[in-house]
Amino acid sequence: MHIGIIGLGLIGGSLGLDLRSQGHYVWGLSRSQSTCNQAIDIGVTDFAGLSLGDIKTFAQTDVIFICTPIDAILKTIEAIAPHLDSSIILTDVGSVKASIVHAAQKLHPRFIGGHPMAGTAFSGINAAQANLFQGRPCVLTPNDSSDPEALNILRSLWQSVGAVVYECDPEIHDRAVAWISHLPILVSAGLILACDQEPDQAIAQLSKHLASSGFRDTSRVGGGNPQLGTLIAEYNQKALLDSLKQYQAVLANLIQQIESGNWQNLEKSLVLAQELRNSYLII
Repeated sequence: MHIGIIGLGLIGGSLGLDLRSQGHYVWGLSRSQSTCNQAIDIGVTDFAGLSLGDIKTFAQTDVIFICTPIDAILKTIEAIAPHLDSSIILTDVGSVKASIVHAAQKLHPRFIGGHPMAGTAFSGINAAQANLFQGRPCVLTPNDSSDPEALNILRSLWQSVGAVVYECDPEIHDRAVAWISHLPILVSAGLILACDQEPDQAIAQLSKHLASSGFRDTSRVGGGNPQLGTLIAEYNQKALLDSLKQYQAVLANLIQQIESGNWQNLEKSLVLAQELRNSYLII
């Protein structure tokens, strides 16, 4: 199969490595010549072009994965759709789906949204690694307008690189990831910002020296890519706000328990949290 990948960062690069290892011919597209060169050198792609001007090459593909930042997905589809045969399958890897899927399908009917839940703390082509998606969830978001054959092909491709595939409506996806992916980013960022509000500089400095695994784990996603966090909030605004407000209510309840010295109820809350945690760590 001939597969195109637009955006050769961590996700696009890792996907290229896995697909090429299975014998697929992979075309890549990036804005950087050095990224194109690196993609070929490390085996991510068989061919890599520099701009959308090379899209005529992509007309030979069967499937195109758009692995750009969220705000560039629709712009990319708008640019390439007029040059593509209607038989070509388009998909993406963005972490927000509803605002992308409906608009994308109008531009190219064989578009189906996708979201692999995999990644590392690093980015760029040099962060690409084989087997990144092994055992990790990947959500496909078909709707009533989606082509069944295209869905089957995408499901098979993701399963072939080891992903555990889930399927749901785009809106359902956005509400679910707001809880377990987008909310943690804002909560984690809030923790970092709150710690920086300590007025006593001696205490603030000591806190930094004492910070260990607990702070490292809970602050990791909040200390990630600021542009990604902002785009997630912009494109999944309603679902993220709903989850933030519910979290705010839970936090207010915990504050009330501590203020009133209701240690029994506080312990019950913490016991429940301990019991519930494993249900969110299935994979």
